[in-house]
Amino acid sequence: MTDPTAPRVVPLIDQRSISLPTPAAAFLAASRLGANGLITDSLQRPLRDLRISVTDRCNFRCNYCMPKEIFDKDYKYLPHNALLSFEEITRIAKVFVAHGVQKIRLTGGEPLLRKGLEHLIEQLAVLRTVEGLPLDITLTTNGSLLARKARDLKAAGLQRVTVSLDGLDDAVFRSMNDVDFPVADVLAGIDAAQSAGLGPIKINMVVKRGTNEHEILPMARRFQGTGIVLRFIEYMDVGATNGWRMNEVLPSRDVVQLIHSELPLVQLDPSSPGETAERWGYADASGQHDKTLGEIGVISSVTQAFCGDCNRARLSTEGQLYLCLFASKGYDLRTLVRQDAADHDLISAIGHIWAGRTDRYSELRSAMAPDASTGGRRVEMSYIGG
Repeated sequence: MTDPTAPRVVPLIDQRSISLPTPAAAFLAASRLGANGLITDSLQRPLRDLRISVTDRCNFRCNYCMPKEIFDKDYKYLPHNALLSFEEITRIAKVFVAHGVQKIRLTGGEPLLRKGLEHLIEQLAVLRTVEGLPLDITLTTNGSLLARKARDLKAAGLQRVTVSLDGLDDAVFRSMNDVDFPVADVLAGIDAAQSAGLGPIKINMVVKRGTNEHEILPMARRFQGTGIVLRFIEYMDVGATNGWRMNEVLPSRDVVQLIHSELPLVQLDPSSPGETAERWGYADASGQHDKTLGEIGVISSVTQAFCGDCNRARLSTEGQLYLCLFASKGYDLRTLVRQDAADHDLISAIGHIWAGRTDRYSELRSAMAPDASTGGRRVEMSYIGG
């Protein structure tokens, strides 16, 4: 067992260099693969969701994501010319849509720090799925800039936002973001997003035992009946810089039991294939789901694997494709794009990469002892988004 009193060791390494990326161009020699919107990986999982990191910067220093010990004033962020341009992102996104992607989520870092992000959203909003339908375009944010940007984001074509909020108590929230940012400003951003029509809004609360579990019930009370879906996420072992420990994980089942003890819940069916959150609706006096009261979700990122139907790919800020949130290597798409590869070459390379996908980290970890080492370095969540 891990000793909870032992000093936390945070490795001082640049996690963007965990391994050399595999050149996507290496797949060009394979037989040409077209796109028909039905690509599946080696475990027969389709490609439906693309998460795009638009910046490696964030104005928060949450200790479970970008702790100050690593991301200090001397930390070297990517130079601007290393980042994919909006046009490059849109071109790559178009290829993923041809392979069956229906949803695009913009992440970071903090995506609202990327200057002119509305122009990227405008470009993505023009794309259509293979069925001719608009994409589901959403964004995950810490909410710090949302109050001033919500209306422009909606006008550009953004449909929904997910806001990270780890508690309502101002002292707890300031401590967790570690830059003394007030919770009131994030709540104002959520209100602005709701007024602008960016919904349904989801709020993600990372629950870390010993830090903010006492905020679970206040959060549930605050957002019940507001039309906002509150989701509780188990503190997870992404990357290496957050000093993760299993004894700081509060299992989702305990979260559900705690809320159910005061606000009765009833389990709901998944909203879509590949859904990461288990859904629970607030119940009425007869034990049925009262839709006016809304629902919560729990994401059991540690205690319950959901690899079996994972349909998500992730594109990093400078154009590396990752096939899993816990991946140890990426595939370099930027070089292929900047060498003016033809569209059919991009389609074929990405198709072969996804078709060879075998990732199922959470399932493998679930079969191990709780204190066993999973081995190897993994990409940081702050680098490819959650």
